[in-house]
Amino acid sequence: MKTITEHDLELAEERMAKLREAGHAISARYDRRRSRIVIGLSTGVELTVPASLVEGLADASPEALAGIEISPAGLGLHWPVLDADLYIPALLQGVFGSKRWMARHSVR
Repeated sequence: MKTITEHDLELAEERMAKLREAGHAISARYDRRRSRIVIGLSTGVELTVPASLVEGLADASPEALAGIEISPAGLGLHWPVLDADLYIPALLQGVFGSKRWMARHSVR
């Protein structure tokens, strides 16, 4: 097993800072009327994503979808009731789940 050094931590923090520059979540909610996750980014951009496109959220109830938590760094969303996560940098690249999920749902 590799020991994590101070240098490793510094590099990880630098990577996180660069990812945050592209936009990190400052708000998140579920819009029941449109069945979409609405994410406010630090850049002023607001993203809306159909819950049906996201792995782990497609078959969830509106109540479960409403329980969104934003990670401390703002780079992830978490639904504790569903044990589901969404990584904001991947979302910005059009990735809504694993490769298998994306292939099965023809999401590109």
